[in-house]
Amino acid sequence: MLTLLGFGMVLTFMALIMTKRLSPLVALITIPIVFALLGGFGREINTMMLDGIKAIAPTGVMLMFAILYFGVMIDAGLFDPLVRRILCLVKGDPLKIVMGTAILAMLISLDGDGSTTYMITISAMLPLYRRLGMNALNMTCVTIVSSGVMNLTPWGGPTARAAAALHVDPAKVFIPMVPTMALSLAGILALAWWLGLKERRRLGVVKLPGDGTWREETHAQDTLSEAERAEAQALKRPRLLWVNLAMTLALMAALVIGVLPMPVLFMIGFAISLVVNYPDLADQRARLVNHAGNVLSVVSLIFAAGIFTGILSNTGMVEAMSRSFLAVIPDAWGPHLAVITGVASMPFTFFMSNDAFYFGVLPILSEAAGQYGIAPVEMARASLAGQPVHLLSPLVPSTYLLVGMAKVDFADHQRFTLKWAVMICLILLLTGLLFGLFPLAAG
Repeated sequence: MLTLLGFGMVLTFMALIMTKRLSPLVALITIPIVFALLGGFGREINTMMLDGIKAIAPTGVMLMFAILYFGVMIDAGLFDPLVRRILCLVKGDPLKIVMGTAILAMLISLDGDGSTTYMITISAMLPLYRRLGMNALNMTCVTIVSSGVMNLTPWGGPTARAAAALHVDPAKVFIPMVPTMALSLAGILALAWWLGLKERRRLGVVKLPGDGTWREETHAQDTLSEAERAEAQALKRPRLLWVNLAMTLALMAALVIGVLPMPVLFMIGFAISLVVNYPDLADQRARLVNHAGNVLSVVSLIFAAGIFTGILSNTGMVEAMSRSFLAVIPDAWGPHLAVITGVASMPFTFFMSNDAFYFGVLPILSEAAGQYGIAPVEMARASLAGQPVHLLSPLVPSTYLLVGMAKVDFADHQRFTLKWAVMICLILLLTGLLFGLFPLAAG
Protein backbone atom coordinates (compact mmCIF):
# COMPACT_ATOMS: atom_id res chain seq x y z
CA MET A 1 0.00 0.00 0.00
CA LEU A 2 2.82 2.41 0.88
CA THR A 3 4.39 1.77 -2.51
CA LEU A 4 1.16 2.61 -4.33
CA LEU A 5 0.60 5.70 -2.18
CA GLY A 6 4.17 6.88 -2.74
CA PHE A 7 4.18 6.45 -6.51
CA GLY A 8 0.66 7.84 -6.68
CA MET A 9 1.73 10.92 -4.74
CA VAL A 10 4.80 11.53 -6.91
CA LEU A 11 2.97 10.94 -10.20
CA THR A 12 0.05 13.13 -9.15
CA PHE A 13 2.44 15.88 -8.09
CA MET A 14 4.38 15.69 -11.36
CA ALA A 15 1.25 15.56 -13.51
CA LEU A 16 -0.42 18.53 -11.83
CA ILE A 17 2.58 20.84 -12.06
CA MET A 18 3.58 19.76 -15.58
CA THR A 19 0.03 20.33 -16.87
CA LYS A 20 -0.07 23.59 -14.89
CA ARG A 21 -3.19 22.58 -12.99
CA LEU A 22 -1.44 23.61 -9.76
CA SER A 23 1.59 25.75 -9.04
CA PRO A 24 4.62 23.90 -7.58
CA LEU A 25 4.11 25.75 -4.28
CA VAL A 26 0.50 24.64 -3.86
CA ALA A 27 1.21 21.11 -5.09
CA LEU A 28 4.14 20.64 -2.67
CA ILE A 29 1.86 21.49 0.25
CA THR A 30 -1.47 19.94 -0.63
CA ILE A 31 -0.64 16.72 -2.51
CA PRO A 32 1.37 15.05 0.29
CA ILE A 33 -1.25 16.02 2.89
CA VAL A 34 -4.01 14.40 0.81
CA PHE A 35 -2.04 11.18 0.31
CA ALA A 36 -0.99 11.04 3.97
CA LEU A 37 -4.65 11.27 4.99
CA LEU A 38 -5.55 8.57 2.46
CA GLY A 39 -2.88 6.36 4.03
CA GLY A 40 -4.30 6.80 7.52
CA PHE A 41 -1.51 9.00 8.89
CA GLY A 42 -3.78 11.80 10.06
CA ARG A 43 -2.64 11.66 13.70
CA GLU A 44 1.08 11.86 12.88
CA ILE A 45 0.87 14.26 9.97
CA ASN A 46 1.61 17.41 12.00
CA THR A 47 4.86 15.92 13.37
CA MET A 48 5.90 14.71 9.91
CA MET A 49 5.41 18.14 8.36
CA LEU A 50 7.24 19.97 11.15
CA ASP A 51 10.15 17.54 10.98
CA GLY A 52 10.45 18.17 7.26
CA ILE A 53 10.30 21.95 7.68
CA LYS A 54 12.92 21.89 10.46
CA ALA A 55 15.27 19.81 8.33
CA ILE A 56 14.94 22.23 5.42
CA ALA A 57 15.02 25.51 7.36
CA PRO A 58 18.81 26.18 7.13
CA THR A 59 18.67 25.84 3.34
CA GLY A 60 15.74 28.25 3.15
CA VAL A 61 17.52 30.83 5.30
CA MET A 62 20.70 30.53 3.24
CA LEU A 63 18.83 31.07 -0.03
CA MET A 64 16.93 34.06 1.35
CA PHE A 65 19.99 36.00 2.41
CA ALA A 66 22.12 34.94 -0.59
CA ILE A 67 19.53 36.39 -2.97
CA LEU A 68 19.33 39.57 -0.91
CA TYR A 69 23.12 39.92 -0.76
CA PHE A 70 23.68 39.62 -4.48
CA GLY A 71 20.66 41.82 -5.14
CA VAL A 72 22.30 44.59 -3.12
CA MET A 73 25.59 44.09 -4.97
CA ILE A 74 23.86 44.42 -8.35
CA ASP A 75 21.94 47.50 -7.20
CA ALA A 76 25.17 49.09 -5.97
CA GLY A 77 26.83 48.51 -9.36
CA LEU A 78 29.47 45.93 -8.42
CA PHE A 79 29.27 44.33 -11.88
CA ASP A 80 29.02 47.55 -13.94
CA PRO A 81 32.78 48.06 -14.44
CA LEU A 82 33.05 44.44 -15.53
CA VAL A 83 30.42 44.99 -18.22
CA ARG A 84 32.12 48.17 -19.44
CA ARG A 85 35.54 46.50 -19.47
CA ILE A 86 34.34 43.52 -21.48
CA LEU A 87 32.66 45.79 -24.03
CA CYS A 88 35.89 47.75 -24.34
CA LEU A 89 38.06 44.65 -24.80
CA VAL A 90 36.00 42.74 -27.35
CA LYS A 91 35.57 45.68 -29.77
CA GLY A 92 34.77 44.43 -33.28
CA ASP A 93 36.28 40.93 -33.13
CA PRO A 94 33.54 38.24 -33.29
CA LEU A 95 35.75 35.73 -31.49
CA LYS A 96 36.34 38.11 -28.58
CA ILE A 97 32.67 39.05 -28.50
CA VAL A 98 31.49 35.44 -28.04
CA MET A 99 34.24 34.82 -25.46
CA GLY A 100 33.25 38.03 -23.67
CA THR A 101 29.61 36.94 -23.65
CA ALA A 102 30.54 33.69 -21.92
CA ILE A 103 32.76 35.39 -19.33
CA LEU A 104 30.15 38.06 -18.56
CA ALA A 105 27.39 35.46 -18.19
CA MET A 106 29.55 33.36 -15.85
CA LEU A 107 30.31 36.29 -13.57
CA ILE A 108 26.79 37.71 -13.49
CA SER A 109 25.45 34.20 -12.78
CA LEU A 110 27.10 34.37 -9.37
CA ASP A 111 23.85 35.85 -8.06
CA GLY A 112 22.07 32.56 -8.82
CA ASP A 113 19.23 34.24 -10.72
CA GLY A 114 19.01 33.27 -14.40
CA SER A 115 16.73 36.18 -15.25
CA THR A 116 19.26 38.71 -13.95
CA THR A 117 22.05 37.01 -15.90
CA TYR A 118 20.08 37.14 -19.14
CA MET A 119 18.98 40.74 -18.71
CA ILE A 120 22.47 42.07 -18.02
CA THR A 121 24.31 39.90 -20.55
CA ILE A 122 21.90 40.35 -23.47
CA SER A 123 21.49 44.09 -22.85
CA ALA A 124 25.26 44.55 -22.89
CA MET A 125 26.17 42.26 -25.79
CA LEU A 126 23.22 42.32 -28.23
CA PRO A 127 24.19 45.69 -29.80
CA LEU A 128 27.57 44.22 -30.75
CA TYR A 129 25.99 41.15 -32.33
CA ARG A 130 23.60 43.33 -34.32
CA ARG A 131 26.25 45.81 -35.39
CA LEU A 132 28.50 43.05 -36.75
CA GLY A 133 25.71 40.90 -38.17
CA MET A 134 26.61 37.99 -35.88
CA ASN A 135 24.34 35.02 -35.26
CA ALA A 136 22.53 35.76 -31.98
CA LEU A 137 22.17 32.00 -31.35
CA ASN A 138 25.86 31.99 -30.41
CA MET A 139 25.04 34.52 -27.69
CA THR A 140 22.04 32.64 -26.31
CA CYS A 141 23.96 29.35 -26.42
CA VAL A 142 27.00 30.38 -24.39
CA THR A 143 24.86 32.45 -22.03
CA ILE A 144 22.50 29.62 -21.12
CA VAL A 145 25.17 26.92 -20.69
CA SER A 146 27.22 29.33 -18.55
CA SER A 147 24.18 29.94 -16.40
CA GLY A 148 23.53 26.18 -16.23
CA VAL A 149 26.94 25.52 -14.66
CA MET A 150 27.15 28.61 -12.45
CA ASN A 151 23.62 27.94 -11.18
CA LEU A 152 25.05 24.97 -9.27
CA THR A 153 26.06 27.32 -6.46
CA PRO A 154 24.05 26.55 -3.28
CA TRP A 155 22.01 29.73 -3.66
CA GLY A 156 21.25 29.05 -7.32
CA GLY A 157 18.40 26.60 -6.86
CA PRO A 158 19.22 23.06 -8.09
CA THR A 159 21.83 22.39 -5.41
CA ALA A 160 19.51 23.70 -2.72
CA ARG A 161 16.70 21.50 -4.02
CA ALA A 162 18.89 18.39 -4.15
CA ALA A 163 20.24 19.06 -0.66
CA ALA A 164 16.78 19.76 0.71
CA ALA A 165 15.24 16.67 -0.87
CA LEU A 166 17.94 14.37 0.54
CA HIS A 167 18.46 16.27 3.82
CA VAL A 168 22.18 16.87 3.31
CA ASP A 169 24.30 19.98 3.87
CA PRO A 170 24.41 22.13 0.68
CA ALA A 171 28.07 22.94 1.43
CA LYS A 172 28.97 19.24 1.34
CA VAL A 173 27.29 18.96 -2.03
CA PHE A 174 28.75 22.12 -3.56
CA ILE A 175 32.31 22.61 -2.31
CA PRO A 176 33.73 19.31 -3.69
CA MET A 177 32.10 20.20 -7.02
CA VAL A 178 34.14 23.40 -7.49
CA PRO A 179 36.93 21.69 -9.55
CA THR A 180 34.36 20.01 -11.82
CA MET A 181 32.59 23.32 -12.31
CA ALA A 182 35.91 25.00 -13.14
CA LEU A 183 36.68 22.40 -15.82
CA SER A 184 33.16 22.69 -17.20
CA LEU A 185 33.56 26.47 -17.41
CA ALA A 186 36.84 25.90 -19.26
CA GLY A 187 34.86 23.71 -21.67
CA ILE A 188 32.37 26.55 -22.17
CA LEU A 189 35.20 28.97 -22.93
CA ALA A 190 36.54 26.47 -25.48
CA LEU A 191 33.06 26.29 -27.00
CA ALA A 192 32.85 30.09 -27.11
CA TRP A 193 36.26 30.22 -28.81
CA TRP A 194 35.12 27.73 -31.46
CA LEU A 195 31.83 29.50 -32.14
CA GLY A 196 33.58 32.87 -32.22
CA LEU A 197 36.27 31.58 -34.58
CA LYS A 198 33.57 30.44 -37.02
CA GLU A 199 31.98 33.90 -36.86
CA ARG A 200 35.35 35.60 -37.36
CA ARG A 201 35.97 33.50 -40.48
CA ARG A 202 32.52 34.40 -41.78
CA LEU A 203 32.52 38.13 -40.97
CA GLY A 204 36.09 39.20 -40.31
CA VAL A 205 37.01 41.88 -37.74
CA VAL A 206 35.04 45.13 -37.86
CA LYS A 207 36.36 48.49 -36.67
CA LEU A 208 33.73 50.11 -34.47
CA PRO A 209 33.46 53.86 -33.79
CA GLY A 210 34.73 54.83 -30.38
CA ASP A 211 31.91 57.25 -29.56
CA GLY A 212 29.37 54.57 -28.73
CA THR A 213 26.87 55.64 -31.42
CA TRP A 214 26.46 52.01 -32.48
CA ARG A 215 24.62 51.43 -29.20
CA GLU A 216 21.78 53.79 -30.16
CA GLU A 217 19.79 50.94 -31.74
CA THR A 218 19.24 49.49 -28.28
CA HIS A 219 17.20 52.46 -27.09
CA ALA A 220 14.09 51.19 -28.84
CA GLN A 221 14.13 47.96 -26.88
CA ASP A 222 14.84 49.63 -23.55
CA THR A 223 11.68 49.08 -21.49
CA LEU A 224 12.68 51.31 -18.60
CA SER A 225 11.20 54.76 -18.27
CA GLU A 226 13.38 57.79 -17.70
CA ALA A 227 12.32 57.88 -14.03
CA GLU A 228 13.21 54.19 -13.57
CA ARG A 229 16.61 54.67 -15.21
CA ALA A 230 17.28 57.67 -12.98
CA GLU A 231 16.27 55.68 -9.90
CA ALA A 232 18.53 52.77 -10.88
CA GLN A 233 21.43 55.17 -11.42
CA ALA A 234 20.83 56.77 -8.02
CA LEU A 235 21.32 53.37 -6.39
CA LYS A 236 24.85 52.98 -7.79
CA ARG A 237 27.74 53.25 -5.36
CA PRO A 238 30.87 53.63 -7.54
CA ARG A 239 32.95 54.95 -4.62
CA LEU A 240 32.31 51.68 -2.77
CA LEU A 241 33.26 49.41 -5.68
CA TRP A 242 36.45 48.07 -4.07
CA VAL A 243 34.77 47.73 -0.71
CA ASN A 244 31.97 45.68 -2.26
CA LEU A 245 34.43 43.56 -4.23
CA ALA A 246 36.48 42.87 -1.10
CA MET A 247 33.33 41.93 0.83
CA THR A 248 32.22 39.54 -1.90
CA LEU A 249 35.64 37.88 -2.21
CA ALA A 250 35.88 37.53 1.57
CA LEU A 251 32.40 36.00 1.68
CA MET A 252 33.26 33.49 -1.06
CA ALA A 253 36.49 32.55 0.73
CA ALA A 254 34.65 32.09 4.03
CA LEU A 255 32.08 29.86 2.29
CA VAL A 256 34.77 27.60 0.84
CA ILE A 257 36.80 27.44 4.06
CA GLY A 258 33.68 26.88 6.15
CA VAL A 259 34.32 29.60 8.73
CA LEU A 260 30.64 29.54 9.71
CA PRO A 261 27.56 27.76 8.36
CA MET A 262 26.38 29.13 5.01
CA PRO A 263 23.13 30.63 6.32
CA VAL A 264 24.99 32.58 9.00
CA LEU A 265 27.64 33.83 6.57
CA PHE A 266 25.06 35.17 4.14
CA MET A 267 23.04 36.75 6.94
CA ILE A 268 26.14 38.59 8.17
CA GLY A 269 27.25 39.48 4.63
CA PHE A 270 23.85 40.89 3.73
CA ALA A 271 23.58 42.93 6.90
CA ILE A 272 27.02 44.49 6.41
CA SER A 273 26.54 45.15 2.69
CA LEU A 274 23.16 46.80 3.24
CA VAL A 275 24.46 49.15 5.94
CA VAL A 276 27.65 49.99 4.01
CA ASN A 277 25.90 50.76 0.72
CA TYR A 278 22.59 52.16 1.98
CA PRO A 279 23.01 53.60 5.48
CA ASP A 280 19.70 55.49 5.26
CA LEU A 281 16.87 53.44 6.79
CA ALA A 282 14.41 54.35 4.02
CA ASP A 283 16.86 53.10 1.37
CA GLN A 284 17.32 49.84 3.27
CA ARG A 285 13.57 49.29 3.36
CA ALA A 286 13.33 50.05 -0.36
CA ARG A 287 16.03 47.44 -1.20
CA LEU A 288 14.21 44.81 0.86
CA VAL A 289 10.89 45.57 -0.83
CA ASN A 290 12.53 45.53 -4.28
CA HIS A 291 13.95 42.02 -3.83
CA ALA A 292 11.11 40.59 -1.76
CA GLY A 293 9.36 39.02 -4.74
CA ASN A 294 12.43 37.10 -5.86
CA VAL A 295 13.13 35.93 -2.32
CA LEU A 296 9.55 34.84 -1.71
CA SER A 297 9.25 32.87 -4.95
CA VAL A 298 12.33 30.79 -4.12
CA VAL A 299 12.19 30.41 -0.35
CA SER A 300 8.48 29.59 -0.22
CA LEU A 301 9.15 26.60 -2.49
CA ILE A 302 11.93 25.38 -0.22
CA PHE A 303 9.76 25.44 2.90
CA ALA A 304 6.84 23.86 1.04
CA ALA A 305 9.22 21.10 -0.03
CA GLY A 306 9.82 20.40 3.66
CA ILE A 307 6.21 19.23 3.95
CA PHE A 308 6.54 17.05 0.85
CA THR A 309 9.80 15.38 1.86
CA GLY A 310 8.77 15.13 5.52
CA ILE A 311 5.63 13.16 4.68
CA LEU A 312 7.30 11.13 1.93
CA SER A 313 10.09 10.04 4.30
CA ASN A 314 8.32 9.68 7.65
CA THR A 315 5.40 7.66 6.33
CA GLY A 316 7.81 5.05 4.97
CA MET A 317 6.75 5.72 1.38
CA VAL A 318 10.29 6.38 0.16
CA GLU A 319 11.56 3.13 1.64
CA ALA A 320 8.69 1.14 0.12
CA MET A 321 9.13 2.80 -3.28
CA SER A 322 12.86 2.17 -3.28
CA ARG A 323 12.30 -1.52 -2.59
CA SER A 324 9.92 -1.70 -5.54
CA PHE A 325 12.38 0.24 -7.70
CA LEU A 326 15.19 -2.13 -6.73
CA ALA A 327 13.04 -5.11 -7.65
CA VAL A 328 12.88 -4.04 -11.31
CA ILE A 329 16.52 -2.92 -11.65
CA PRO A 330 18.94 -5.64 -12.73
CA ASP A 331 21.32 -6.44 -9.90
CA ALA A 332 24.26 -5.55 -12.12
CA TRP A 333 22.96 -1.97 -12.45
CA GLY A 334 22.56 -1.25 -8.74
CA PRO A 335 26.18 -0.24 -7.98
CA HIS A 336 26.03 2.21 -10.94
CA LEU A 337 22.98 4.15 -9.74
CA ALA A 338 24.94 7.38 -9.20
CA VAL A 339 26.09 7.45 -12.84
CA ILE A 340 22.66 6.33 -14.04
CA THR A 341 21.13 9.23 -12.09
CA GLY A 342 23.61 11.68 -13.64
CA VAL A 343 22.81 10.55 -17.18
CA ALA A 344 19.07 10.35 -16.49
CA SER A 345 19.04 13.87 -15.03
CA MET A 346 19.37 15.29 -18.57
CA PRO A 347 16.09 13.94 -20.01
CA PHE A 348 14.33 13.93 -16.62
CA THR A 349 14.94 17.62 -15.94
CA PHE A 350 14.17 18.52 -19.56
CA PHE A 351 10.73 16.91 -19.55
CA MET A 352 9.85 17.88 -15.99
CA SER A 353 10.58 20.76 -13.67
CA ASN A 354 13.41 20.76 -11.16
CA ASP A 355 10.82 20.58 -8.40
CA ALA A 356 9.31 17.40 -9.83
CA PHE A 357 12.70 15.75 -10.33
CA TYR A 358 14.45 16.70 -7.10
CA PHE A 359 11.49 16.35 -4.77
CA GLY A 360 9.72 13.52 -6.56
CA VAL A 361 12.28 11.27 -8.29
CA LEU A 362 15.64 11.86 -6.60
CA PRO A 363 14.62 10.68 -3.09
CA ILE A 364 13.49 7.34 -4.58
CA LEU A 365 16.73 6.90 -6.51
CA SER A 366 18.79 7.87 -3.47
CA GLU A 367 17.01 5.44 -1.17
CA ALA A 368 17.58 2.66 -3.70
CA ALA A 369 21.24 3.63 -4.14
CA GLY A 370 21.71 3.55 -0.37
CA GLN A 371 21.18 -0.22 -0.51
CA TYR A 372 24.45 -0.41 -2.45
CA GLY A 373 26.38 1.94 -0.17
CA ILE A 374 26.02 5.11 -2.25
CA ALA A 375 25.64 8.09 0.09
CA PRO A 376 22.83 10.66 -0.37
CA VAL A 377 25.38 13.45 -0.84
CA GLU A 378 26.94 11.51 -3.73
CA MET A 379 23.53 11.09 -5.34
CA ALA A 380 22.86 14.81 -4.88
CA ARG A 381 26.07 15.69 -6.75
CA ALA A 382 25.36 13.23 -9.57
CA SER A 383 21.83 14.56 -10.01
CA LEU A 384 23.12 18.04 -10.83
CA ALA A 385 24.93 16.99 -14.01
CA GLY A 386 21.91 17.60 -16.26
CA GLN A 387 21.31 21.27 -15.41
CA PRO A 388 22.71 22.81 -18.64
CA VAL A 389 20.17 20.70 -20.59
CA HIS A 390 17.40 21.49 -18.10
CA LEU A 391 17.55 25.19 -18.93
CA LEU A 392 16.56 24.40 -22.53
CA SER A 393 13.27 22.96 -21.31
CA PRO A 394 10.06 24.78 -22.28
CA LEU A 395 9.14 24.46 -18.59
CA VAL A 396 11.82 27.04 -17.58
CA PRO A 397 10.29 30.56 -17.62
CA SER A 398 13.59 32.46 -17.68
CA THR A 399 14.55 30.84 -21.00
CA TYR A 400 11.67 32.67 -22.67
CA LEU A 401 13.15 35.90 -21.33
CA LEU A 402 16.51 34.99 -22.91
CA VAL A 403 15.20 34.24 -26.39
CA GLY A 404 12.76 37.14 -26.22
CA MET A 405 15.46 39.70 -25.44
CA ALA A 406 17.78 38.21 -28.07
CA LYS A 407 14.89 38.05 -30.58
CA VAL A 408 15.59 34.46 -31.63
CA ASP A 409 13.14 31.61 -32.10
CA PHE A 410 12.80 29.27 -29.12
CA ALA A 411 12.97 26.11 -31.28
CA ASP A 412 16.01 27.42 -33.17
CA HIS A 413 17.71 28.12 -29.85
CA GLN A 414 16.96 24.57 -28.64
CA ARG A 415 18.23 22.92 -31.83
CA PHE A 416 21.40 25.02 -31.90
CA THR A 417 22.26 24.67 -28.20
CA LEU A 418 21.18 21.12 -27.27
CA LYS A 419 24.28 19.28 -28.49
CA TRP A 420 26.57 21.76 -26.74
CA ALA A 421 24.54 21.59 -23.54
CA VAL A 422 24.80 17.78 -23.58
CA MET A 423 28.56 18.13 -24.04
CA ILE A 424 28.85 20.36 -20.95
CA CYS A 425 26.66 17.93 -18.97
CA LEU A 426 29.00 15.08 -19.91
CA ILE A 427 32.01 17.14 -18.80
CA LEU A 428 30.31 17.68 -15.42
CA LEU A 429 29.57 13.96 -15.17
CA LEU A 430 32.99 12.69 -16.26
CA THR A 431 34.95 15.16 -14.14
CA GLY A 432 32.70 14.27 -11.19
CA LEU A 433 33.82 10.66 -11.62
CA LEU A 434 37.42 11.78 -12.05
CA PHE A 435 37.40 13.70 -8.75
CA GLY A 436 35.50 10.97 -6.91
CA LEU A 437 32.38 13.02 -6.24
CA PHE A 438 30.30 9.90 -6.80
CA PRO A 439 31.30 6.32 -7.65
CA LEU A 440 31.27 4.67 -11.05
CA ALA A 441 30.47 1.41 -9.26
CA ALA A 442 29.72 1.32 -5.54
CA GLY A 443 31.72 -1.09 -3.42
